[in-house]
Amino acid sequence: MTTPAPNPHPSTEGRTPYPVGLLLTGRRVVVVGGGQVAQRRLPALLAAGADVHLISPSTTPAVQAMADAGELTWHRRGYAEGDLADSWYALVATDDPAVNTAVSAEAERLRVFCARSDDASAATAWTPASGRDSGATVSVLTGDPRHSAALRNAIVDGLRDGSLAARQFRTREPGVALVGGGPGDPDLITVRGRRLLADADVVVADRLAPRELLAELPPHVEVIDASKIPYGRYMAQEAINRTLIDHAKDGKFVVRLKGGDPYVFGRGGEELLACLEAGIPVTVVPGISSSISVPAAVGIPVTHRGMTHEFTVISGHVGPDERSLTNWDAAARMTGTLVLLMAVDKIGAIAAKLVEHGRPATTPVAVVQEGTTAAQRRVDATLATVAEVVTAEGIKPPAVIVIGDVVNVLGRNRP
Repeated sequence: MTTPAPNPHPSTEGRTPYPVGLLLTGRRVVVVGGGQVAQRRLPALLAAGADVHLISPSTTPAVQAMADAGELTWHRRGYAEGDLADSWYALVATDDPAVNTAVSAEAERLRVFCARSDDASAATAWTPASGRDSGATVSVLTGDPRHSAALRNAIVDGLRDGSLAARQFRTREPGVALVGGGPGDPDLITVRGRRLLADADVVVADRLAPRELLAELPPHVEVIDASKIPYGRYMAQEAINRTLIDHAKDGKFVVRLKGGDPYVFGRGGEELLACLEAGIPVTVVPGISSSISVPAAVGIPVTHRGMTHEFTVISGHVGPDERSLTNWDAAARMTGTLVLLMAVDKIGAIAAKLVEHGRPATTPVAVVQEGTTAAQRRVDATLATVAEVVTAEGIKPPAVIVIGDVVNVLGRNRP
């Protein structure tokens, strides 16, 4: 007979929470603290449609990216009395117990339910271990975050394989898995990728990786933010390589969670070589590339019978008049579809170069921002007008740009 593991939060013993699903669309939610806890909790709040106000002097790069994209309002300062006014829910996630206590006290006075990352016994709400499958949300509350996460994983796994039978927990051997997370929608990660993610000891996550998946990780999993904000904050590639190697050598199973596919402008090859040279075993899990899936999400087939026999995926990170390795003359003379990634900032120069080398200025262009996510939007233009349209519409990365007749193949019947 096995002895149950001690509850790491004994102050929660004997407490029975009342489970409820909060409908937060358009309602003010205050998050105090901009670190890793906030980074893991914010995606679920944003997915619920909450009007999120983040109060913190600083943030992780990933949280800053959410603010820069307008998904939340970031108040770049410390907490002040009165910040919870007109709020429906509060989450306290700082490393300062005095601040956490002050926020909790205000929440108590205002009768605002408040979750605390540092002291569950002092909170009036607990954040459950949650997961989603086929439109169903599974949330588990036990008072012990690890136990909650284990039960959640068993239920969600059972839903996904149709058995509802919990698989036996197993510890993976130390090493690294390069996992392609797909274009953004968490449901578009592969089954294998999701299973490896569930077994991770450490997750090194890109900004474009499906961030909702981080909220499903057990609390003992270390999440390392390897975001690269375009023309802003970033974690150097050498530092990422060293992080993967050091944690694997420390006996951990490390998942490098990337957006799209690891080998499509994802530097997966560099990370693979670095790990192999260090003697670290590596598993590569392909992902759905945004170059194909994002156009598909807005009704654009990158190939179409009788219209195009090829499509070319090009990185627009480097402009045509810089140190680009792309043969823009050849790209312009091809009749097929061109798909540009990381090209928002350079699209004016790219469009001009394509027209200069023979592509008609009237060639249709579609720009898809935040493809496959709730924030997805599409704008249409031509090579002659795309630079102006991108500026006028305020398009920001990440965005996929599609050039060619396939842009209009579905006409008004597009999704």
